Amino acid sequence: MTPRPTPSGSDPKKKAAKAAEKATEPKKSVKKAATKTTAKKAATKKAVAAKTTAAGTPAKKSPAKKSTAKKTVTKQTASKQTATKQTAAKQAAVKKTAVTKTPAKKAVRAGKKVAAQVPVASPEVSVGDRERLLAGTHHDPHTVLGAHPVPGGVAFRVFRPYALSVTVVAADLRAELHDDGDGFFSALLSLTEVPEYRLLVRYEETALETEDAYRFLPTLGELDLHLIGEGRHEYLWQVLGAHPMTHQGVPGTRFSVWAPNARGVHVAGTFNFWDGTGHPMRSLGSSGVWELFAPGIGEGELYKFEITRPDGSKTLRADPLARRTEAPPNTSSIVTASHHEWHDAQWLEQRAEVPAHEAPFSVYEVHLPSWRPGLTYRQLAEQLPAYVKDLGFTHVELMPIAEHPFGGSWGYQVTGFYAPTARLGTPDDFKYLVDTLHQAGIGVLMDWVPAHFPRDDWALAEFDGRPLYEHEDPLRSAHPDWGTLEFDYGRREVRNFLVANAIYWCEEFHIDGLRVDAVASMLYLDYSREPGQWVPNEHGGRENLDAVAFLQEMNATVYRRVPGVVTIAEESTAWDGVTRATHHRGPGGFGGLGFGLKWNMGWMHDSLDYISHEPIHRKYHHNEMTFSMVYAYSENYVLPISHDEVVHGKRSLVSKMPGDWWQQRANLRAYLAFMWAHPGKQLLFMGQEFAQGAEWSEAHGPDWWLLDPAYGAEPDHRGVRDLVRDLNIVYRHTPALWQRDTDPSGFQWIVGDAAEDNVFAFLRLAADGTPLLAVSNLSPVVRHDYRLGVPDDVPAWHETLNTDIGKYGGSDVTNPDVIKPEPQPHQGRPASIRLTLPPLATVWLRPA
Repeated sequence: MTPRPTPSGSDPKKKAAKAAEKATEPKKSVKKAATKTTAKKAATKKAVAAKTTAAGTPAKKSPAKKSTAKKTVTKQTASKQTATKQTAAKQAAVKKTAVTKTPAKKAVRAGKKVAAQVPVASPEVSVGDRERLLAGTHHDPHTVLGAHPVPGGVAFRVFRPYALSVTVVAADLRAELHDDGDGFFSALLSLTEVPEYRLLVRYEETALETEDAYRFLPTLGELDLHLIGEGRHEYLWQVLGAHPMTHQGVPGTRFSVWAPNARGVHVAGTFNFWDGTGHPMRSLGSSGVWELFAPGIGEGELYKFEITRPDGSKTLRADPLARRTEAPPNTSSIVTASHHEWHDAQWLEQRAEVPAHEAPFSVYEVHLPSWRPGLTYRQLAEQLPAYVKDLGFTHVELMPIAEHPFGGSWGYQVTGFYAPTARLGTPDDFKYLVDTLHQAGIGVLMDWVPAHFPRDDWALAEFDGRPLYEHEDPLRSAHPDWGTLEFDYGRREVRNFLVANAIYWCEEFHIDGLRVDAVASMLYLDYSREPGQWVPNEHGGRENLDAVAFLQEMNATVYRRVPGVVTIAEESTAWDGVTRATHHRGPGGFGGLGFGLKWNMGWMHDSLDYISHEPIHRKYHHNEMTFSMVYAYSENYVLPISHDEVVHGKRSLVSKMPGDWWQQRANLRAYLAFMWAHPGKQLLFMGQEFAQGAEWSEAHGPDWWLLDPAYGAEPDHRGVRDLVRDLNIVYRHTPALWQRDTDPSGFQWIVGDAAEDNVFAFLRLAADGTPLLAVSNLSPVVRHDYRLGVPDDVPAWHETLNTDIGKYGGSDVTNPDVIKPEPQPHQGRPASIRLTLPPLATVWLRPA
């Protein structure tokens, strides 16, 4: 389970003490201010008593008397302005925000308009609305706060906790509102329409002139809300979350969040000292979405949503659609906007020309924080593209990308699904890294984790007080292996959250592929559960029908929206149709899941088990290297030697090999060349390309010192890395190795049953029939004149790669000359060749 991060200085919990300290004195000052205001207003009322009726309503006057009344009001208003100016002068030294003074020509003047500006009533917020606003349970504060036409004029109501006074300021209007206590201010002004106004808010040591957040219309339209309600908003990240924008001509930030069970939602952040009381949001109908446009708030502000749960308690939550977050252990969301200019148009145009399963596809898997510990995204962009390009890999797979609180989870317990981890920089910094990789001709895959999320109480778990993103049934929500929560794939808004997230990474960050983690745990209701711990589906089966529908929708949407992108399933079972089209039904009655590729976990386990045995025992496990061809074309496969295979006591790849140090490296080289020749795409985790002997640790990353020329065994490690480079170079230029990876006609066994010899030989064929012959001798002896059957239409063969050559660290047993077939049938072939097979080595031959 993800550990709870310790609250930081910028965390709301640490700000609470500061806010509470400030809260005490202003309230005392409010009472004093209220007393002064009451006295002033009493004097005003007394002065005009002769001109009003007993009910307090202005009396009807004759034209002559009206003129006298105007002069009286003008005098009183001028006196009031003088007092206001004196107060402002005293406070000028301590003001933190400049106050815009009203020009003299715009001051209150005698005449008809001035009389209309005098507050003639105090339309306080009703008791019920007042209680709900104070309790944080008001669903529509905009209907109460702000300016509203009412009989008799326009009612102004403002909720500003800790303010001493609030004044409405417009072109020729300056009216101080009545202090109603508890931070509420109000007045009824005799205006015919709502003016363009601002608020002058005075606090004990400062004053600021600002827009009123409650005078703005909603920023989300009916179509947005309709699509959210249907779970079909494919641009969800553009309407939920925090977005700097200009609304009704005013710059600010639009905050919106889906919290259908909340009784109320406020925005809290650095802009209000983490006290969201004065920033209540409005509920937009039955959509479950809460929204607030906060004027004057821009990029860089920290924020969270303060949610009042159904039981009345409150919880402070990070934004589920935050596009930027604080670096862990801090947990706040950050208002952000992108300013990156892309330079990868050429890459994006050509990536869709050939489907991934018919193109060269070799992947270097990278744990970014530990590849070169301490480097940022931009610093990595200076080193990683050059390194990967030199080794010849076509793609990198990056982990961890989405924000996660615990680094030791490697990014597999995500709390910020829409935010690149802040450990290495900003979202634009990450875009710069992707852009740089694309310009180097390298595709970018990322680990994507829609299977589960951690229980941290500031993130998604019971987000609005009830199960929301997770299933409401504890048997369906609790993941038995990782102490996390599984998403409720049956809820359309949750599916929308995840589908839009997949599109988001591909469109906003130009990601070329999503490797989807833990697909098997999503597909089965009984995954890691004992009888009685799970409930069958509506048909009585163990399949999670909701998860199936989600994966189909996600894949179909991504492939429709983003040409050239590939989705890859980390799926470890024999589920039928993982890479079959969603509209094609299989024997089990299900349509395909729609992935482009699937990790071949069976091949990985079998081949590693075989190669870990001493050569003398391998003949008893020969079928483990050949069995994969029984099902090789049932899906579109990737052959993964990933991070999971070199941690937690599993040892590094070279350390899995038997024998002494030379034999371990020889086995490793032979295994890698066998893997690159086998049908399927390749994936290799960092550090394994130079035979690192120690297990990988996220704390320090690869042992780069092994490649230091001053280290005595450096040639051994550099030799393996040179082999990986050559494997990729030959692979890229040999269509037979990738063009028909998913077509049975692209593979032919030469000999697959030579268990006593520990020899495997097969042909790979390009679309035009051009062959490559791969031969592995996984015994520690040289086999001279080893006869193999071959086609009779190839006049000669030459050795294009040999893992035993000296520069790789081998014994340099090679076939230097052109090899011509003999007209001697063998192994069912019309011709045959005789080879010298090096010990513990793989040889590739192509037509000469």
